[in-house]
Amino acid sequence: MPAVQQTDQNSGDIAERLLAHYDVHARTLPWRKLPGQGFADPYHVWLSEIMLQQTTVAAVGAYFRTFTQTWPNFAALAAADDADVMAAWAGLGYYARARNLLKCARVVVSEYQGQLPSYEADLLKLPGIGPYTAAAIAAIAFGRRAVVVDANVERVVSRLFAISTPLPQAKPHIRAATDSISPELRAGDFAQAMMDLGAGICSVRSPSCLICPIQSACAAFRAGNPEIYPAKLPKSAKPHRSGHVYWIERDNHVWLLRRDDRGLLAGMRALPDDGWTARIDGDAIPPAAANWQKLPAQVAHIFTHFSLTVNIAVTSWPADADGPGEGEWWPLKSLDKAGLPTLFRKVTEAVLNAGER
Repeated sequence: MPAVQQTDQNSGDIAERLLAHYDVHARTLPWRKLPGQGFADPYHVWLSEIMLQQTTVAAVGAYFRTFTQTWPNFAALAAADDADVMAAWAGLGYYARARNLLKCARVVVSEYQGQLPSYEADLLKLPGIGPYTAAAIAAIAFGRRAVVVDANVERVVSRLFAISTPLPQAKPHIRAATDSISPELRAGDFAQAMMDLGAGICSVRSPSCLICPIQSACAAFRAGNPEIYPAKLPKSAKPHRSGHVYWIERDNHVWLLRRDDRGLLAGMRALPDDGWTARIDGDAIPPAAANWQKLPAQVAHIFTHFSLTVNIAVTSWPADADGPGEGEWWPLKSLDKAGLPTLFRKVTEAVLNAGER
């Protein structure tokens, strides 16, 4: 089977049919303008695209609304306190995105007068913006022709052209094929139409080919095997690590620290741990000498590059003693406002449910 099969229609027919379908069936999303309503706010497009990196639309909606209500533009976000932004991001994962979000907003304000540049080459100079995000912003926010390829588009195009080369080696082939069908006009609508098609009709499993607007041009549909695309190499197993997380309580407050500015969960408020990372297990050494009680429950969590199981140890801290190192006592009643990453929120839930406090 060749790496790329030709479709039986020209690129203009594919774009025309897809855009006609999008005009009727476009998803309503808080960061979008519907067809015919003009270009979306560049700040909204940028913010949503950063949030959507490796994250579902369903997960992003509430975070997007919180951010746009709290920091409605680049200037407001650039002036925000880092800790507040990280706390608002907590639970969305991939925290380097939040750090780059702040860096990018500050560059836009300091070097571009608070206005996002409209060309891909300029966008690529900004922190946290790679080729896909630059293309998406240029097309959706500014109407510039760009080749926009996310995971949904990869799936649609690999099926449309029956691209048999496995990912990630297939990426150049998929990009070239996407380029061949991307129109000059309505570039943003076309990009979003492709994303919608992949998110809905052209789903990972059991695609709804019979109602697809570009079915007649799809090589995989003609062959009767769309589910095999995109081809992927077998995934290697993630390493598994183990460690401890420590709960230190005093007068209805819990001890939190701020993680290092580099590395996993950088800059986030967190509970103390025993030094586990993606590369090593924790050393089981508590952060301070105390009467530690180990909870029977363990907490499991999956990070991007490894899985983790932690044991939980709890202790009560003397009311008249200094805290165990650098950190802060945080009120239990407002712990939901600390912006703890998901792992530490799971630990908090386990401790509170156990009643070992």
